[in-house]
Amino acid sequence: MTHPVGAATAAREASRTLVTRTGEARASAVAAMADALEAHADVLLAANAEDVAEAAARVEAGTLSPSNAARLVLDRSKLSALALGLRQIAALPDPVGRTLRATELAEGLVLTQVAAPLGVLLVIFESRPDALPQIAALAVRSGNAVLLKGGKEASRSNRALAAVLQAAIAPFVPPEVLGLLEGREAVDALLGRDDLIDLVIPRGSNALVASIQARTRIPVLGHADGVCHVYLDAAVDLVKAIPIVRDAKLDYPSACNAMETLLVHRDLVADGRLALVLASLPEVAWHASEAQAEALGLPVAPALHHEYGAAAATVVIVDDLAAAVAHIHAHGSGHTEAILTEDGSAAEAFLASVDSASVFHNASTRFADGFRYGLGAEVGISTSRIHARGPVGVEGLLTTRWLLRGQGQTVAATRDGRVVFTHRALPQPTGGG
Repeated sequence: MTHPVGAATAAREASRTLVTRTGEARASAVAAMADALEAHADVLLAANAEDVAEAAARVEAGTLSPSNAARLVLDRSKLSALALGLRQIAALPDPVGRTLRATELAEGLVLTQVAAPLGVLLVIFESRPDALPQIAALAVRSGNAVLLKGGKEASRSNRALAAVLQAAIAPFVPPEVLGLLEGREAVDALLGRDDLIDLVIPRGSNALVASIQARTRIPVLGHADGVCHVYLDAAVDLVKAIPIVRDAKLDYPSACNAMETLLVHRDLVADGRLALVLASLPEVAWHASEAQAEALGLPVAPALHHEYGAAAATVVIVDDLAAAVAHIHAHGSGHTEAILTEDGSAAEAFLASVDSASVFHNASTRFADGFRYGLGAEVGISTSRIHARGPVGVEGLLTTRWLLRGQGQTVAATRDGRVVFTHRALPQPTGGG
């Protein structure tokens, strides 16, 4: 395998070639990735089966968590879903080179601000081999090169996927825009190379994200944890709400967008509605805060800021909507929160005041996902306040450049009146590269 610095250097050069290719070429490369996933399903599933078998043995030995092992599995339906997502990405309007603003600075002097790729991405992810084609497709479509480092538990799957995708894109774009790294040493070798890497995206446990953030001065996009809340307002409709709570907690308990805390208006305790909700989800191991556990007859939660990643959740009773919002801000992770209510004013107040990347009304937190948002896929979910927040698709992998086209004008000429600033906004042309 290529040395990580060599791979990063090749990716840098390939990224500069990639940005000169047409949007049609980049779209064709992504569409070819989708076709390759289905055409080479047998090879990919065979490699994955070896990883899954080894993971099962590690779970039995206690060296791998069952949730990580579950995330490892690929099957034909998942490959088909991945291919569908990649085709959605290929069909997106070309984002590269799109004019964001155009200004006439002076007569014959025109400035445009255009969308541009970030450059080279370093993405570190755990367990889920399906993340590899999603990230690769988003990178190529947005004109970025990407170096991918997956977990060792998915090493065979990742090698097979990378080989298939590199071959698929080769007729359209430089295959070096997609690189595969292995071993922690490869990541360590690149975290200090801000001359080669423009953005680091860790996808995995909060320990992984915190470790990466502490070891690099390169910008890091991601979220350390997903402590998502669902608030049952006094005006909740339980017929509508109970299926939403079930979906938010049990559809995929280990997902970062799964509900971890159920906030409940105190009126639901007094009139027995909370008891109905808890009884409707017997699969969930309910916990409560130390202050409320005895009254609710529930065991004490490990902490109010706690990500179970399993069929367990914390119940917290609050006095009103303001108290629910305050709890989220004090104990949440800024990922995804939802209010379940038939009171439109309460819903709008919640949507306006909760400072999280995604905030919902009468919908499951599980909708916080790049594919479900219509982005095709996501390179990760950001809970920071940089330019991209929430599920990050193609648009979140772009920055801007300024292009100035003149006819011999100089700054000196603006001082003696030979060139006069007009600063006139111009119509924006459509399209990109």
